[in-house]
Amino acid sequence: MTIRVMLVDDQVLLRTGFRMVLAAQPDMEVVAEAGDGVEALQVLRSSAVDVVLMDVRMPKLDGVETTRRICADTDPPKVLILTTFDLDEYAFSGLKAGASGFMLKDVPPGELLAAIRAVHSGDAVVAPSTTRRLLDRFAPMLPSSGKQPQHKELERLTEREREVMVLVAQGLSNGEIAARLVLSEATVKTHVGRILTKLGLRDRVQVVVLAYETGLVRAGGHG
Repeated sequence: MTIRVMLVDDQVLLRTGFRMVLAAQPDMEVVAEAGDGVEALQVLRSSAVDVVLMDVRMPKLDGVETTRRICADTDPPKVLILTTFDLDEYAFSGLKAGASGFMLKDVPPGELLAAIRAVHSGDAVVAPSTTRRLLDRFAPMLPSSGKQPQHKELERLTEREREVMVLVAQGLSNGEIAARLVLSEATVKTHVGRILTKLGLRDRVQVVVLAYETGLVRAGGHG
């Protein structure tokens, strides 16, 4: 199955470079391109796209607002934000807007391709170390209210699911969570899936944001 990718970036040279990398892959095809957010939204109306590679700083409509509008549609493509800076308020805003992850623009081609495949399969792409740094920096800006989680749906979680959610929010991978809780990785994956379903969340990124917004996890990473 071919992953249909759209490139959204105001730098033609960058789009050309990405297109060459993707064109060499048997399972990927660049089906659309746009130079700004307004054009991207227009093109998407008539193009079937699975994954959008989205620049954040663009004229007319930036990548964050474009991502928000794309993700508000029914059955939208997955969005992978491309940013120049590792710790970038645009990247965090993009995740809150519905992106499935973000990558640095100068990421090695192999990592970019792996990220596109991961996002397409439903995984979120934010490296655990980056998640920790990102949240330590931006968690104070989140509207966290009190020590008790305020999100009613959190009450649907079992004690074990809540434990897993806290560790996901701290940026741990399934393997690390399995080691910490002495569970199999498959069991952790099942718990994460149940958390997503019960809370109506799309991926791990949304779990992380919700855990901080509700106060389940505090800045600094402690539940």
